Amino acid sequence: MEQQVAFRPNYLRVWLMFFRNSLVRAMMFRGHFLIETLTQTFWIAAQLILFEIIYGKVGEIKGWSQYEYFAFLATGMLINGLVEAFFMPNCANLSELIRTGNMDFALLKPIDTQFLVSFETVDFAMINQVLISLGILGFSLWKLGVTVTLLGAVMYLLLVVLGVMFFYSLMIALASTSIWMGRNQSLYEFWFYITVFARYPQNFYRQATGGQFVWFAFSFILPVLLVVTVPARILLYKPLEPNAIVLVIAPVATLICLFVSRKIFTWSLSHYRSASS
Repeated sequence: MEQQVAFRPNYLRVWLMFFRNSLVRAMMFRGHFLIETLTQTFWIAAQLILFEIIYGKVGEIKGWSQYEYFAFLATGMLINGLVEAFFMPNCANLSELIRTGNMDFALLKPIDTQFLVSFETVDFAMINQVLISLGILGFSLWKLGVTVTLLGAVMYLLLVVLGVMFFYSLMIALASTSIWMGRNQSLYEFWFYITVFARYPQNFYRQATGGQFVWFAFSFILPVLLVVTVPARILLYKPLEPNAIVLVIAPVATLICLFVSRKIFTWSLSHYRSASS
């Protein structure tokens, strides 16, 4: 009697196939790719010019000098660029899969559904933002005279990865709601509102009662501020605020968010009504 061998998908090979297909599509529509790239470049330039003007009037803002803030800004753009390149187009497309009934085909494939819907497309225009942010980061560190140690670089990269995972967990949890809502158009709006807070260092918000509430809520309940501020402070050798406990809070909160988002996705999937039903 012939023994059946269980199929084990090679996730790396599948992701590389998705990556190659996305690259081919980007090269097929070069005009769209170039417009997106230029738009991102102009937006980044506008941010730098704005704070160049602000820092022309003041020496520092809440303990952040101009190039320290630029290093922080580059960290935020790096995390945001990675999330928007690898996850945003896929999470935004989830509602379209539900609406058209193509989710049925995703469920039939012998691979984890969340992996499939999360990695199918890469937005290569956002890779431009990742490269520019690395350039700004390197330039800022050079202007500050910061010597990056191997330990500092490893810690920074690990914290950046945690930041990407944290924002992905929020994104896939929100996108999952389209399974029972039918269509979720609020993903980009939600992403904008969340990332607005992460554009500024954590202690910028500790100005008034409302700012204190924002600081506490987005540091210790939903640590949006920590996942960008902490890696920047580590790289710049700035003291962690309120103390080193944030090095524990950030990864623990990320793991919890990933676990909860996975549960939300699988629970939502159990309520999916097939297009053929």
